[in-house]
Amino acid sequence: MRTRGFEVIKGYTSAGITLPERKTAFSAGYDIVAAETTTLIPGAVTLIPTGIKAYMPGDEYLGIHIRSGLAIKKSLSLINGQGIIDADYYDNPDNEGHIMIAVYNHGREPAIVSKGERIAQGIFSQYLKTDTDAAIAERTGGMGSTGI
Repeated sequence: MRTRGFEVIKGYTSAGITLPERKTAFSAGYDIVAAETTTLIPGAVTLIPTGIKAYMPGDEYLGIHIRSGLAIKKSLSLINGQGIIDADYYDNPDNEGHIMIAVYNHGREPAIVSKGERIAQGIFSQYLKTDTDAAIAERTGGMGSTGI
């Protein structure tokens, strides 16, 4: 029985995508790589495709964090600090749950992220609900579909 993990999305099945993996026994995060070489313009947000989606139980999310080496060496950050991939983002009708990494270039020069370069880490976490939680709506789309 599957509990949590990663899959390649349909549009990238022949692109040689590497599924995220932990590098050491005590690493919290699964290294996520770029699916395509991407140029990041200074002072702008760029979405870097990963070619993957994540599945997990309904009471978990996947936190996306920029790799510290990428941040320091290339002056990059996630535009929202941490990305949140909800369990119901998997196989959504808009984009199949494709995880895109929203990166801001703080530098003065364009930054190149190469295909296969480790760009982020994904950490699965469980979350808690309040006693009065009454959320029953179902996701109907992809990135940003639950409102601005």
